[in-house]
Amino acid sequence: MTVLHETPSAVPSVVPPAAPSGTPPAAPSGEDAAPRWTPVCAYTDLLPERGVCALVGRHQIALFRTFDGELFAIGNHDPFSGAQVLSRGIVGTRGGSPVVISPMHRQAFSLVTGVCLDDPAVTVPTYPVRLADGAVEVSAP
Repeated sequence: MTVLHETPSAVPSVVPPAAPSGTPPAAPSGEDAAPRWTPVCAYTDLLPERGVCALVGRHQIALFRTFDGELFAIGNHDPFSGAQVLSRGIVGTRGGSPVVISPMHRQAFSLVTGVCLDDPAVTVPTYPVRLADGAVEVSAP
């Protein structure tokens, strides 16, 4: 069974400041509110417990498929080393939750929430991911 994750935490860890009181919120520039899905690879191209990197728009996204078929998409940028390497990390579980361990300094990041389990003040973005007609699709802003 394939479980897909369309998490609402695709919002970057830095939130822009709110508009001053009484100012209407700015509309997205030429974009509608519906997510845009970008096909990145065939589901069968993702090996279980291995990551791959895909460029979606201007975002490097690390994609993972677990042994039970779940798909996850997180930012590929390791905030501790500054390198784009999370797709090359070691996939496993911690406390029953899927994680990727950075290959640089070995911090564990939740594949569900993007939170660093070794330093919860640090996060990486997560992105909605789905399977459509055998293709893995990611939605990134």
